[in-house]
Amino acid sequence: MEETKHAQAKMLSGLTFSVFFLLFHSPISSATSPPSPPIVCIVGGGISGSSVAHFLRRYSPHTALTLRIFERSGVVGGRMATVVLAGETFEAGASILHPKNFHAVNFTKMLNLSVKTPPSSESSLSLGIWDGEKFVFKTLDSNSKSSIVQRIVAITNSVLMFVRYGFSLLKMDSFVQTTVDNFLKYYASFESRPVFETVDEMLKWADLYNLTARTLQDELVEAGLSPLLIEELVTVITRINYGQSVSISGLAGAVSLAGSGGGLWSVERGNWQIVAGLINHSDVVLHRHEEIESVSYHGEYYELNSTKGNSYKCEVAVIATPLDELNIHFNPPISIPKRKLQHTHATFVRGLLNPAYFGLVAVSEIPELVGTLEDPNLPFSSISVLRKHDEKDMSYKIFSRKPMADVLLDRIFSLRKETIRINWGAYPHYSAPEVFAPFVLDGRHLYYVNAFENAASTMETSAVAAENIARLILSRYSGLMLSSPSNLKSPGSDEEDLHSDL
Repeated sequence: MEETKHAQAKMLSGLTFSVFFLLFHSPISSATSPPSPPIVCIVGGGISGSSVAHFLRRYSPHTALTLRIFERSGVVGGRMATVVLAGETFEAGASILHPKNFHAVNFTKMLNLSVKTPPSSESSLSLGIWDGEKFVFKTLDSNSKSSIVQRIVAITNSVLMFVRYGFSLLKMDSFVQTTVDNFLKYYASFESRPVFETVDEMLKWADLYNLTARTLQDELVEAGLSPLLIEELVTVITRINYGQSVSISGLAGAVSLAGSGGGLWSVERGNWQIVAGLINHSDVVLHRHEEIESVSYHGEYYELNSTKGNSYKCEVAVIATPLDELNIHFNPPISIPKRKLQHTHATFVRGLLNPAYFGLVAVSEIPELVGTLEDPNLPFSSISVLRKHDEKDMSYKIFSRKPMADVLLDRIFSLRKETIRINWGAYPHYSAPEVFAPFVLDGRHLYYVNAFENAASTMETSAVAAENIARLILSRYSGLMLSSPSNLKSPGSDEEDLHSDL
């Protein structure tokens, strides 16, 4: 009897051990195994696309994450580009950064890029507001290199501005500062800043949504600014920065006004280096000269087909370029609000302005920055001096809503040695109340960074939207995990240069 019990106990013990062994040592079912890190395809090699890649790489603990960027041109940077005029390099697209553009500041430090700030003589360019027949307002100009003289001229110009526009200048500054303070919420810690599923939600959280529902003019009138300031100085600024009038939405207008303040900076030898640097340091597979013509969803993956006849599969697809003037076919179809892009024509001229065109006698009487009022008959938005080579040889930058024909340029200039023209589909044509495209285009894993551009379009707003998209991808895709950026190190300068030819 005891032997039988002992044998049964041994059998039960062996069976228990076998079950235990099978439970813990058998291969785990593929149904319960975590999915492998996805391939992420990013369409667009500008600041939006490169920032998405950077934040995905930085916030995801999965080193096996595969990132692909498709750029239809031969260079990266998108709307950040340079031109060479008279042997010197100048910004042709997005040209200035604000001191509180913290993503751009951090990118620049991480990539060891050199910062360029305007010299005092350049940051205090003389301003003239042109109505098509005369200058309705002009500040003083000084060719003196003496810092004391420049300081006196700057103070005098401040007095002239105050005499003309009064305390409305302070009210304008307060309006801009309030907007900037609200925008700074987007740099808060993950613990206090949610991941946003929609642009509306993102704007409402930062108390910025209402600014997109009304025009800049309405906002400034309510803030107590004088009609003269709105008609002249504010209009000049919005025409220069967004090629549009004060009828743009309030948030875009506030961002435009912030871009006319002090402390502005850029990257030495071109802001496009931020984009190239982010791509280099994000372990990205870069496809240049590769235009995507279709994006199709096949249940478990997206298929991207290019004009080269190549096909790419990925679990996550990100559109990081404006869809407004692209002909990408989506299957199944997507739906986004129709909008127009505001085209800005940047014309660079080496030569000399014709004083007679402005009703003046000498070139020295023409302000270094000529801004214009809102008048459909005016052929340009602004003309600014980029560099004075000598008294009869200068480099200029002209912004206009339409191309500058040679006949027109020959009227404005008495001498033209060199002319370069660039047509930018620069930013949305703003119209309050703004309607926003979705961040998630299909309810799955097709994302659209540039949906945020209808709020405001700058290098920094693109980076802010890209960071949210990266967090959104990591929070929505099964098996991925969002890591706090405080636990991660910035890429070192000794990392392999993956795309040195950028």
